Amino acid sequence: MIYRPKKMSVLRWLPKSVVLTKDQSRGKTIYLTFDDGPNPQHTPALLDLLRAHGAQSSFFLIGREAERYPQLVERIVAEGHRLGNHSYSHPVFSGLPLSKQLAEIERTDQILASFDGARVHRFRPPRGAFSLALMLHFAWHRRNLTYWSYDTLDYQRKPPADLIELLRARPPSAGDVMLMHDDSDRSTHMLAALLPEWRASGFTFSALSA
Repeated sequence: MIYRPKKMSVLRWLPKSVVLTKDQSRGKTIYLTFDDGPNPQHTPALLDLLRAHGAQSSFFLIGREAERYPQLVERIVAEGHRLGNHSYSHPVFSGLPLSKQLAEIERTDQILASFDGARVHRFRPPRGAFSLALMLHFAWHRRNLTYWSYDTLDYQRKPPADLIELLRARPPSAGDVMLMHDDSDRSTHMLAALLPEWRASGFTFSALSA
């Protein structure tokens, strides 16, 4: 069974303007999202695969990695994908005061703005952990926390073939925001097998809205 976090039983009832978990506004669309990049070993192959299948996606980048590998970020933007904010240093947010959380987010927004010109970006907290204080701060400032509705488990140390079979056993549904990662080759191997199958089932692949 594919892991759908218990937190979803609560988060899915919140307005999308506060916490986005799923977006069914575009019909039979899947939203591929990738955390923890860019990565010089894995991002190029992933981008090649997405381009080959005409799939647009959202990359939730770590700010310090975007600074380190600017050419990869430029390519992500040039190929029509959307940048998301995944903090500057990927700390455990639950262990930080709100002021330091906001500093991580603001620093990364400024870095990403130098690539795509957007003042603010969708934010996904590291490890999916966020405090009530951060959620309320975002809500007050009309900003969205971006979560997910479908965890592919690609961060687990399982062979891609095993993960592929798990996803085939419980395929995504329309509007699912799929959690994947850009710091290994597992997501690329999984999608190489699954993107053609999902497209044959009528799905399209889009980046999340700004």
